[in-house]
Amino acid sequence: MEISAGQSLWMTPPHLAVWIPAGTRHRIRMPGAVSMRTLYLRRGLLLRAPAICTVLHISPLFRELIVEAVRIGELRTTNHLHRAFRDLILSQLRNASPISMFVRLPQDSRALGVAEAFMADQADAPPLDALCRRVGVSVRTLQRTFRSEVGTSFEFWRRQMRLMKGIELLVAGGSVKTVAAEVGYRQPSAFIELFRQTLGMTPRAWAAVLEAQDKRTRLK
Repeated sequence: MEISAGQSLWMTPPHLAVWIPAGTRHRIRMPGAVSMRTLYLRRGLLLRAPAICTVLHISPLFRELIVEAVRIGELRTTNHLHRAFRDLILSQLRNASPISMFVRLPQDSRALGVAEAFMADQADAPPLDALCRRVGVSVRTLQRTFRSEVGTSFEFWRRQMRLMKGIELLVAGGSVKTVAAEVGYRQPSAFIELFRQTLGMTPRAWAAVLEAQDKRTRLK
């Protein structure tokens, strides 16, 4: 599931969550079948909440609390059990670890043209200097624009885009080797290392966790 707000994109893989601050105008894109559960919190209920959309790791306890809260429906403060659920959910939210599944698109038309050209075909994307020539900008100017408008180098932004697209393809059933090639890596080991650095496990181990969680869900 992909969430976009303004010039920013967040990828939310299965069994993770995304925090969306109150009042944030956003769009949600689902490239495949998705089962989603949503909790709405009153503004100000969670102190020191993230100011922007943030992808969060979900513990098994937190996941079960969300499932049960959605089953109950509106949690009422007059009900002591509902208050306990609310407090546990807030505690889990405060302790949830953020995951770097976020990219920002530049506003400069030339830099945006380079970004969109890369996103359109990651497998066969030309080198950066060739992309820059297409839109009439120097590599130095592009790098400066990315750092000022996006906050990272183009190379770091490109890695994040490859990771996010790779997760989307893995969820759709692609093999690690095929997915690595689709996002522009000649050697699967480079994609595996990027995945491990971000999510703390290899794509194969991550897929096994997803499969186990899906089985538990179907048994309920």
